[in-house]
Amino acid sequence: MSDPATSDAGPPYGSDWIRRLLPHRYPMLMIDRVLEIEPGRRIVALKNVSHNEDFFVGHFPEEPVMPGVLVIEALAQAAGLIALAQRDGASGLHIYLTGVDKAKFRRPVVPGDQLRLEAEVIRLRSTHGRFACRALVDDKVAVQAICSSSILDTERS
Repeated sequence: MSDPATSDAGPPYGSDWIRRLLPHRYPMLMIDRVLEIEPGRRIVALKNVSHNEDFFVGHFPEEPVMPGVLVIEALAQAAGLIALAQRDGASGLHIYLTGVDKAKFRRPVVPGDQLRLEAEVIRLRSTHGRFACRALVDDKVAVQAICSSSILDTERS
């Protein structure tokens, strides 16, 4: 497998590398940069929360708060990178969120926050995975959950 640190100009695991592995695009791509990754084991990624995010228009105009479901989505995308990176971004592989357990929303996420997304593998098989995830802002847990996913080869389906 190619080394993710050398496969992208700029940050160790920047946007080009992320877009090669994840099918998500604006406005649903929730990972800005990967700081650390051990494919098949763990990841640390970042999501910068900007005032310009589309969801702040209606959630809520007077007191903008990032919807919790989108924080979960960001965690699921980070977890997906763990599984897809170990397969070297094989063409046609997609990972889908299939379950969320034990979700806890500890504090709101607001414009200007930087989400530190951490995920660790609980179980990872060829067709599914389960991950312990947490999103932190300023070293304080904002959201934590267990995310489950299915891994599908869309070229073979």
